[in-house]
Amino acid sequence: MLGGYRIEGRRAAEIAASVERAVGAGELEPGQLLPPMRELAVELGVNPNTVAAAYRILRERGVIETAGRRGSRVRPKPATTARESIRVDVPEGVRDVATGNPDPLLLPRLARVYAAAAEENDREPVMYGDPAVEPELARAARAAFDADGVPDGPIAVTSGSLDMIERVLAAHLKPGDTVAVEDPGWGSLLDLVPAVGLRTAPVGVDDEGPLPDDVRRALEAGARALIVTDRAQNPTGAVVSAARARALRSVLKAHPDVLLIEDDHGHGIVDLPLHTLTGTTRTWAFVRSAAKAYGPDLRLAVFTGDPVTVDRVRGRQRLGPGWVSRLTQRALVRLWAEGAVDPKAVSAAYAARRDPLIAALSDRGITAHGRSGLNVWIPVPDETGAVSRLLHAGWAVAPGARFRMSAPPGIRITIATLAAEEVAPLADAVATAVGPAPTRGYV
Repeated sequence: MLGGYRIEGRRAAEIAASVERAVGAGELEPGQLLPPMRELAVELGVNPNTVAAAYRILRERGVIETAGRRGSRVRPKPATTARESIRVDVPEGVRDVATGNPDPLLLPRLARVYAAAAEENDREPVMYGDPAVEPELARAARAAFDADGVPDGPIAVTSGSLDMIERVLAAHLKPGDTVAVEDPGWGSLLDLVPAVGLRTAPVGVDDEGPLPDDVRRALEAGARALIVTDRAQNPTGAVVSAARARALRSVLKAHPDVLLIEDDHGHGIVDLPLHTLTGTTRTWAFVRSAAKAYGPDLRLAVFTGDPVTVDRVRGRQRLGPGWVSRLTQRALVRLWAEGAVDPKAVSAAYAARRDPLIAALSDRGITAHGRSGLNVWIPVPDETGAVSRLLHAGWAVAPGARFRMSAPPGIRITIATLAAEEVAPLADAVATAVGPAPTRGYV
């Protein structure tokens, strides 16, 4: 069953560590079936309850998954194997449309605002014990949240959206709890949840956001948290519509104790209205990252939430990094005040690259999705074959396995820097590589 590897240990922690070491070293591969608990207990000479406890530890750490009578297996992509490793090496001469990065030419210049922020810091140095959030940043963020209907709540700053999501999950959940996540969805998030000892419950997505029936099933099955991308969903470009928001709010009202996390990373690059779900549950958090509109290296996200959630995050943050650089916060304030990013213009620029590709693919019988943002998602019958054939044709695309759990195969194309003259050749290459895809969508 395990090839040449022998699980060792007498205590639950030792047995779990033995399995996890083997997974990390590649001696136990993703999908490999583990011995039944009683069988392993006999082999190790321990009580079956000890093996059961070891398997529980491994499940909580995201290393294995258990499917009832079908037994326990090493997770298809365990927490020790980041989805970022599921990538295509781009040879010289191959066009890279897989990265997920914004167009550098659409990002604002930073030198001047950082210089001005540094001069301010020279006059008023930020010291230990000073507020963690730049007051003007808090005022500007609160005004923007108010304008979009996000409920009133305190403001905090983290080092990006993923940092905020991890801190909010840790503030409310315990190892073994289940989090409902979009499928397909953000690969880094799909890695994060099991890495912190939580379980994932996949929720299908269409062009209008998470499917209400899937969310209802996940919450009724005991999921304690739901994470939703409002706009520019990665990898599908979905946007939560007004009708979908009403349906999801109706589902959430029946589960007021669920932790709701909304990620509006598309703010600043999407010219479509926000339809927030916040205000439906008792515990919630809403985050906006500066990464896509202002630059990934700013490592800054602003979030709000219910007072208990924000207070817990701030308190834990004080015991670690303390705060996110006020120098960077002051630079971002200046970018906001100057209107350095015009969401309508940026959104139009990305749409001018995204929409022609989707139309060209449609003309060739290929179904593709991308209502907003930087990416186009294409369902395919054979993911590995499609990626390989496109690479041979001179195009590096992202394998859908980086973004999905139980969703059907697909590929992701980043259109951020796609030139007009590249649209037709890329569409031709996709059509040749994958053939007409099913029209049932990507759920």
